[in-house]
Amino acid sequence: MSATHLQPTLSEKTSTSTSPVKLRAGTPEDAPACAEICFEAFGAIASEHAFPTDFPTVDVALGLISMLLEHPGFYSVVAEIDGQPVGSNFLDQRGPIAGVGPITVRPEHQNRGVGRQLMQNVLDQASISPAPGVRLLQTAYHNRSLALYANLGFAVREPIACMQGPAIQAPLPGSHVRPATPQDTETCNRLCSVVHGHDRAGELEDAIHQHSALVVEREGRISGYASAIAFFGHAVGETTEDIKALLAAAHEFQGPGVLVPIRNTELFRWCLANRLRVTQLLTLMTLGLYNEPHGAYLPSILY
Repeated sequence: MSATHLQPTLSEKTSTSTSPVKLRAGTPEDAPACAEICFEAFGAIASEHAFPTDFPTVDVALGLISMLLEHPGFYSVVAEIDGQPVGSNFLDQRGPIAGVGPITVRPEHQNRGVGRQLMQNVLDQASISPAPGVRLLQTAYHNRSLALYANLGFAVREPIACMQGPAIQAPLPGSHVRPATPQDTETCNRLCSVVHGHDRAGELEDAIHQHSALVVEREGRISGYASAIAFFGHAVGETTEDIKALLAAAHEFQGPGVLVPIRNTELFRWCLANRLRVTQLLTLMTLGLYNEPHGAYLPSILY
């Protein structure tokens, strides 16, 4: 699903700042400024609550922001004050369900309504996509964002633990994990639809192209897959054993860690037993269509 591009200037609204906030479409040229804001914003809130930041360096933020601004499947919006970027937000439109984030506002311009405008803008975009549902993962220690998203209509669905630790590297008996190929796409999309009620075909296609996708086979057939064992990767499986097999085969848990639904007590305890530690808690929140999962899964940081 390709992104719909904004006109150069979408809106002009006055916040408590002495200058108006202007929203416009993001461009690849915005990457350095938006990456710096992303690094500062995540670092400030994490430091305030004594947690590790999701973006430890500007270069890490730049790699992500550059990809989002250049990828045709992502919608982007930049907030400006006096011609200078002060925040940005993104909407993943690669599949039938849209994912929000990262949303960031320069620390000195926070608590002035800029974040609400950026959120409302991507929700307006989702409504014309049309996407039947929108989802995000909210950092649990950030009380203000929880209140903002709830006020915008999002419902709390699932507590999620970000977990990091040494690679497990212990294949599960009866399971075979291998790289996913384009020939696996149909089967994986069907499996995701069984678990979630929709596929994530655009993400899977990207992951196969990037050679990060894996499948797990049991009794000669695919029973689970992962777009990546990473913060930005998702996984689905017929059973918890399938997710365990994918995690156990990973050489590392990329980025801040993997995201584990805490309600899956068996999986959560298995991760703890294999020396993964909880680094932070997040909240899966949804707007619009949502189906209770029928199977095991790992969300990505987008949903």
